[in-house]
Parts: sequence; C-alpha cells; structure tokens
Amino acid sequence: MSLAAARETCRDRHDLWKVYMNRIEDIRCVLLSSPYADADDPEIKECFPNGPKRTIGMVEVTLSDGTTGLGEGYLAVFAPLVFKSIVELCAPYLLGKDAFDIERRVKDLRSVCDYWSLQGAARHVISAFEIALHDAKAKSRDMPVYELLGGAAAESIQIYGSGGCCDSKDQFLNELALLESLGIEIYKIRSVKRDVFRTAWIMNEAGRRDIRIGVDMCQNLADPPQAVGDVVEFVNSVHALTRERMLFVEEAIGPDSPEGFKELRTRIDTPVCGGEIITTPKEMIDRMRNGVYEFVQPDASVIGGIGAVMSIFENSASTNTGVVVHAWGGAAAIMASYHAAFAAGGDLVEYPMLAFPLAEEMMGENARVANGRLHKSDAPGLGLELTPEMESNFPFDEKAVYSCALIDWGPPPDDFWK
Repeated sequence: MSLAAARETCRDRHDLWKVYMNRIEDIRCVLLSSPYADADDPEIKECFPNGPKRTIGMVEVTLSDGTTGLGEGYLAVFAPLVFKSIVELCAPYLLGKDAFDIERRVKDLRSVCDYWSLQGAARHVISAFEIALHDAKAKSRDMPVYELLGGAAAESIQIYGSGGCCDSKDQFLNELALLESLGIEIYKIRSVKRDVFRTAWIMNEAGRRDIRIGVDMCQNLADPPQAVGDVVEFVNSVHALTRERMLFVEEAIGPDSPEGFKELRTRIDTPVCGGEIITTPKEMIDRMRNGVYEFVQPDASVIGGIGAVMSIFENSASTNTGVVVHAWGGAAAIMASYHAAFAAGGDLVEYPMLAFPLAEEMMGENARVANGRLHKSDAPGLGLELTPEMESNFPFDEKAVYSCALIDWGPPPDDFWK
C-alpha cells in the first residue's frame, strides 16, 4: 500500500471513529411540571383550569461518549402526552445515527412526520430534537451553542419585559418595580380591544418611569379573531387618552389572515409584529417577503429548532423585516432562541417575567440580565442543568396544562382604570 493510500485509510477510519463516538445512544422524553405565575393572574384564571402549574416537555439525547443534550418543544405546555407520543414515534429513526449531522437528522424526522404534520404539532417535537442535538454537539466541543453558529455578534442584547397579564393596579405596579430593578425600558402587556382605559393607565404609569409599552392583543388564540377596524379603533382610542405611544402591537389579527396584518400596517403608525405560532421557516419567510410584519417573532421550540430561527435572521435584510425572538417556554426553549439571537446579531429579545421556578433553576446564572440587557453565557451548550433532584422536585402532573378554551372572567369596569 502506498503512503498516500495508507493516509487515506487512516483518515477514513478516524472519520468512522468520530461518527461512532458521536452516535446517538439513547433518547429520553422528559415531562416536568412546575409552579407558575400567580393564581390571581388573569392568564392563570383563564387558561389554567387546574391552577398555577405549567408543564414543559423535553427531549434528552445521550451520545456514545456520554454527552447529553436537552431540547424542548412548546407543544408540551398544551398537550404533554401528545408530545411524548410523537417523541416515542420518532426516536427509533435517530438511534445509532451521527448526532453531529444535525441537518440530516432533521430530514430523518421530517420524513417520519411531514406527511401528516408538515405544520403543527410534529414541528414542535422536531424542534426539541434539533435543539437537543445542538446542545449535545456544543457540549462535546466544550463551547456555547452560539459558537457552533459562528460566534456571538455582541456581548449583550437589549431585552423587553414580557408580562402585563394583570387586572389590578398593584399587579402592574409590582411588574414595573421589577422592570426598574433590572434596568428594563420596554414592557409588553396583554390587552384586548375592550381594554382601552386599562392600557392607557399603564402606559401613563410606565411613561413616568421612562418605560415604553408594547401591546400583545393575543389574537393567536381568538376564534373568530377581531377585525382590522377593531384594532385601529383600539389604538386610536388609547392614544387619545395618553401622550405615550405604543412601541408595537403584536398578534393583533388572527394568524390565518396575513392580508389583515398588511392592511393594519397601512392604517396605524404603530409597528405591527407577530408570528410566534408559525411552525415552518418557509411560511414565515413568505410572510416576510409579503410585507406582513414590521418584525417577526420566531420561537426555536416551535418553528423547527435553532437552525430554523437562523434562517429567519438570514432572510431579514432582504425582506426588510426585523427579527425579535419569542421566548415563553421553559429553559431549553428560551435559551435556544437566545443563542440564535446572539449568533445572528439580534438587537432585542423577549424576557418572560412570570415566575417559573423550574426554568430559573435550570438556567441558573446563564441567562443573566443587568442594565436592561441579556448577557451572553460562556457555559458549554445551551448553558442548562437538569439534575435528578430537579426531576424529583418537579414531577409531571397530567392536570398541569394550558387550555386554549378560555374561561372569560370579564374585566374590571372601565371606571377602575380612570
């Protein structure tokens, strides 16, 4: 054998050894439930029929060298047993395969799921697998996930506080105090079209603290959703009561009405955004090209994983559309979106304000917020920890589900906010 042939043989064997060491050895579905928010929060009363407890669903992959990776699919918040069933269906198609060829593994999963769930539930599960593979690959190389993606574009990113699920002044004031303590200057609240006086009240209170307000109108759960004219009337009515101006209006029209979003953009000066429930990059990019939103809000645990979010950022300049990642799941979902934002040069990310002890324990200091900014972590992978103690302390509760069939308790009278 020639020297060149011998070298090639050694190279082939080395490559095979690397694949062997990076083989997917085991896959585990992890369902955990944690106390969440406050029993008096309107969202808890409307959407959590069994009280303030929330479930997250994760995929844990274990490689041949013992490295583990965690990923999350947002589906488990709503249908944890459906999430578990799809994970179990998909797992055999990945076992024994190269964990580092993430794009190929996503194609494997899509070949299993796309016929019956090209959009929707299975995409959340594919997201969990994809995120877990990124976490494991980065850990095996002793680097943060954003380094796998080309490195962080900045040391920190501005955040906006995401809360405002309030129906009392004290609740709002407590959240404003939290924002001030963290130096956060943007606050997203939830409002529907009847909340004119409530919205104007909090905009005035926030304005006195130099905090600007964005409004999520929650139409991603509405059936039928409100009309464009309803949004125009709401925005104009609020602005007639305050000198402050909404920084943006989110999910103001139903998700199946992109033309409604486009029309709304021509009728109000407030930037229009949305897209957190879109489950494929293609659909989101098509909407970006169609001028549907001022900025989009992809979620790594929904849209297909970290690579899918990166593709949205890659198309942002050519479509003149901003990108602000959605972060409202558990620790793995939040950190996956954050790592994509750091790598892609995002300039604003969502920071969920409602108490969620499990996510807080898993992230530890790796989602540090100071002076209104999220600071990057140098921890390997996503920067998460899942211990046996955590699994013991937050056991899965089948009743801890988010229900989209809202219980309408009604708002306080308008005079309450005057």
